Amino acid sequence: MSEATILKIGGSVITDKTKDCTIDHGQLTWIAGALARHQGAPLLVIHGAGSCGHPEARRYGLERGLVPGEPCGIYETHRSVARLNEAVVGELRAAGIEAIGISPLAISCTEAGRLKSLEYRPLQLMMTAGLVPVLHGDVVMDLERGAAILSGDQLLVHLASLLHIRRVGLATDVPGVLHQGSVIPILRSSMVSGLAITGSRNTDVTGGMEGKIQELIRLASHGIESHIFHVSRLEDFMKGRAHGGTTIQGDPS
Repeated sequence: MSEATILKIGGSVITDKTKDCTIDHGQLTWIAGALARHQGAPLLVIHGAGSCGHPEARRYGLERGLVPGEPCGIYETHRSVARLNEAVVGELRAAGIEAIGISPLAISCTEAGRLKSLEYRPLQLMMTAGLVPVLHGDVVMDLERGAAILSGDQLLVHLASLLHIRRVGLATDVPGVLHQGSVIPILRSSMVSGLAITGSRNTDVTGGMEGKIQELIRLASHGIESHIFHVSRLEDFMKGRAHGGTTIQGDPS
């Protein structure tokens, strides 16, 4: 496929979420190899924090913002997710991909927990030059709360819209969006109400599968569909083949 792509790699895919910041290097090596076999088109990678960052965010209550007089935890949380980002970038580069880590803490801010601004032009220039920017869920400064957790899913929606990238994939630890144990092949905004959405058995401070769907429905409203699939089907997605997962689309006009 020659079309520019944004790929989100779930934190549960590349870490053990039952143990603090335990990175699955074997899985990262496999993902890097799969992506290396499909180079040639512009690519931007975003990964979740998994067990790196979420424990610190919970410990310091960063989903609620900063509390005057209490330890803020920004350094500890960011250091943890930066460690994971370094591992992801290292594996991609070892596979021959010109990856470069980008910290959302340095280029973005939120307002009441929603992404307000992001300096995307350097990312655009990197992709044009053949580099692969690698961003991640992070703690960022917030205009109302002082600080907030910015999920990789918010980043994905924002950047797909800003960069006009219409090929969007999410590699997860489940085969797609599940309803009563079965994958929903097509999910539109009008179908979400009343569905008992299930997904990863792991929960985190950014909302899990339910939060992911809410973000992707926003993306679909801009005319950009997205694909949620099991990480083992990554090469199918990269080749444009059926991936057995869920495609999220806007409602027909």
